Amino acid sequence: MERAEFWVSLTAGGIAGVCVDLILFPLDTIKTRLQSPQGFKKAGGFRGIYAGVPSAAVGSFPNAAAFFVTYEYVKCMLHAASTPYLNPVTHMVAASFGEVVACLIRVPSEVVKQRAQVSPSSSTFKVLSNTLYQEIPFSLVQFPLWESLKDLWSWKQGHVVDSWQSATCGAFAGGFAGAVTTPLDVAKTRIMLAKAGSSNASGNVLSALHSVWRSQGLPGLFAGVVPRMTAISLGGFIFLGTYDKTRSLLL
Repeated sequence: MERAEFWVSLTAGGIAGVCVDLILFPLDTIKTRLQSPQGFKKAGGFRGIYAGVPSAAVGSFPNAAAFFVTYEYVKCMLHAASTPYLNPVTHMVAASFGEVVACLIRVPSEVVKQRAQVSPSSSTFKVLSNTLYQEIPFSLVQFPLWESLKDLWSWKQGHVVDSWQSATCGAFAGGFAGAVTTPLDVAKTRIMLAKAGSSNASGNVLSALHSVWRSQGLPGLFAGVVPRMTAISLGGFIFLGTYDKTRSLLL
């Protein structure tokens, strides 16, 4: 990766991250409260749905910038030594590395944000591995699907997709990935909001999933799936569309 491309990826990723987080923050707050063990109303209902927005804004730029710089760098390195048939694997690996780097920035701000949204007590350190458990599977689905849809659309029309087309691919990829990984998101939220001494406070994702399944069944595992899909579809459109558009303007 050349220095110019590094700075373009960093700037485009950061701008995209800030835009999507500030625009869609209320839906994320509603989703978090729907998944809270306290119940939606006791967790705050529709009151103060912008609570926690300062911490989200502070974390958005460096988080998204770190992700895309890592994603583009790893993708560039692997593309040079692989065949087109391995592109999905390349995108999975690049997205995984990107999430690991981004999570080092995301987790502290995420904990502060969710505390403000639902007012629980939680620990930052025990959240890191559980955030990776939830974020990496999501990216493993979203980014290969996004890249594949862009390639297919480009092939169909005979030229590289425009920014709005990339955004549309991002919306579909994000919505699909958001739906299939909802149970992991529920488990992560339960762990982050767990009271000290409770079964979920141990930070075990499988234990949290089993607890939700036993008490609420399938509806509990997919609690908040509609606002999650809506937010991530819109987020994918804004995030990936803004990223591609900013890159095209800066390169």
